[in-house]
Amino acid sequence: MRQNIILECSKTNERLYLTSKNKQNNPDRLELRKYSPKTRQKEIFKEVK
Repeated sequence: MRQNIILECSKTNERLYLTSKNKQNNPDRLELRKYSPKTRQKEIFKEVK
């Protein structure tokens, strides 16, 4: 079953992206490189509760 998760930037702490993941296949927290408008660069975004 897929669940919606929110991604938060590690540098600016802004929550910009909403995505989904399968909790059974990926039980650990997700980390993705996404674009941050504040820094105008790709930053690491981590999953928050």
